[in-house]
This record gives sequence, structure tokens and C-alpha cells, in this order.
Amino acid sequence: MLDVFVTSLNAVVPIVLLILLGYLLRRFNFLNDGFVSIGNKFVFKVCLPCMLFVNIYDSMDSFNIDWTIVIYAVVIICAIFGLGLLTAVLATKDNRRKGVILQCTFRSNFAIIGLVLVERLGGDTAIAGIVSAFSIPVFNILAVVALSIFSGPEEERRLDEDSLASNAAGVRIHPEHGGRGVGKILLNIIKNPLIIGVVTGLVFVGIRELERAVCGGDVPFRFDDQLRFLYEAVTDLKSIASPLALVVLGGQFKFSAVKGMTKEIIVATAWRIVLAPAIGIGVAVLLNNYTDWFNVSPAVYPTLIALFGTPVAVSSAIMAGQMNNDEQLATQLVVWTSICSVITIFFTVFLLMSFGLLTV
Repeated sequence: MLDVFVTSLNAVVPIVLLILLGYLLRRFNFLNDGFVSIGNKFVFKVCLPCMLFVNIYDSMDSFNIDWTIVIYAVVIICAIFGLGLLTAVLATKDNRRKGVILQCTFRSNFAIIGLVLVERLGGDTAIAGIVSAFSIPVFNILAVVALSIFSGPEEERRLDEDSLASNAAGVRIHPEHGGRGVGKILLNIIKNPLIIGVVTGLVFVGIRELERAVCGGDVPFRFDDQLRFLYEAVTDLKSIASPLALVVLGGQFKFSAVKGMTKEIIVATAWRIVLAPAIGIGVAVLLNNYTDWFNVSPAVYPTLIALFGTPVAVSSAIMAGQMNNDEQLATQLVVWTSICSVITIFFTVFLLMSFGLLTV
């Protein structure tokens, strides 16, 4: 069990250390507000889309997919989104914080530390790669929805509270503009750099698989072969996405801000590292024991742990800031879910091992 704890520690602590580095550099004025602002935009609009593109292109190397686990992952993520929406509405009156809380409930750090965690827990990395190819687009689309439905332009947010109407779901709607609206949310999805990265990756995968089908298994053109120089450049941008994002987040972090958002931090953190894995893994255990159509082997549970039990995605804070949500709360959630997840991941693995569902 000591090995399990060390594995959890090694998977998460590097995130905390890079955030701490950014915090200290900002405290000592090595970094300034201009660097943090530009760094945010660079990571959000360039590095993270490249990371998503490469992750999807590399993980979907064929269409030999276990659809059962993929469908299960997507359905549970959407179910957590629905429950998180209710929680966000009840947890705070600040619209700029509702979307941040909602995003934290369902969006894990599967893309950055999840795949590493699967490997260290002895899981099937092929299954994890396929699940990531579908879960990451779902995460990003739902994140855009979450951050769009509660937030509005600066002038709308400055309107007096009494001039706003509420719908049944608790989303504030301006009587003239109709709130964010489905059209506005769809436009945000289409324009979002992370969605563009996901879609581009899926397009290139589709081209590759179409060639494979037409040519009988041989792919005459591969982006990572004939255009190797471009693929390497995109991969280099991917490699700096995570560390740069974490350093920038550390530069924005303020311990003093915790006092004004303690309730929101506790609610969102509990959802991300306790309730979400309890639902995602617990339902899988029940279906595995009481149904014949859903079978989960010990090699699959590490993927479920990584998908539902890891901290909130690093990109969640940067996206929140770029979409006029409470970036400080989102930054706090990255930090606190990362710190606390060391313990919760350990206990999750311990419980699964105790019931013979996982072997590490």
C-alpha cells in the first residue's frame, strides 16, 4: 500500500510544485501581470489546442474500440454534469462562480495526469487512450456550455440584480436578450480554441482511417510521417502546455482569496475528488456485479480512477478566465483538488484492492 500512496503522490505533487513555483515567482516580482495575462492567452489559444490535437491523433490509432466502456464513460460524465448543475445553482448566488463549480464537478485532469496514473496502477493503457479520445471532447464541449450558461458580457453582469429574471434552473436571464441562449452557447463551442483542437484531431484521424479502409490497411499519408516536421512542432507546443499553464496559474493564486470563497471551494472540491469517483466507479461496480452486459476487468478500473478521481483539469482555470468567469475560484480549485486528491486516490485504490477489484 505504500507503493500505491507513492504512486498517487508522484502523479499529483508535480502539479502542486509547478503552481507553487509560479506563486513564488510572482511574489518576488520575477513574473508580472503582463506575463501572466499573455501566458494565459498563449496557453489557451495555442498550446492546449495542440495538446488536444496530438492526444486524440495518437490515441485513436485504429477504430478497434470497446464501445461499452466508452458509452459508459460518456453517460456518467453527462450524468455528473446534470447533478453538478443543480449543485452549482444551490451552492452560490454569484453567476460567475456557478459555471466554475459546475465545470469542477465533471471535468477531471485525465489528459495530463490520468494516462500516467493508469500506467502506474497497472491498467490497460490502450483502453485509457481510447476513452481519452472520447472523454476529452465531451469534457471540453460541456465546459464551454458550463461557462456560457451563467456568464454574460461585462455590461450585462453590471446590471442591477432586480432587473434580471430567473428561469426554473436558476440561470439568470436578461429580459431583453434572453440570457446566453442556445445559439450563443453553440457559437462559443464552435469558436473555442480547445474545441477546434479536438475537431482538428478527429478530422485527421478520420482521414487516416479512411485511407486505411481504402488502401486495405496501408496508410500512404500520415501527418506524423510525411509531415513529420510539422508534427514535431505541434508536439513541442503540446509539451509546454501543462508546465506553462501551471506556472501561470501559480502567478494568479492568492491565499487571501480563500476566505471569500470557502464554501464554493469545499463544495466543488468534494464533488471532484469524492462524489464524482464514487459515482463513476461505484456504478461500474454495481453494473459489473448485477448485469451481464457490462464487464469491468481489473485492468479497466485504473482508467475509471483516472477519469473520475483526478483533480480538475488545469485548463479549466484558464478557460474560465478567458470566458469571463471567476478565474480566481477556478485557480483555487485546481490547487485544492490537486492537493486533496493525493489522499482520495490512495483510498480509492485501497478500497478496490480490498474487494479484489484491482491489482497493482
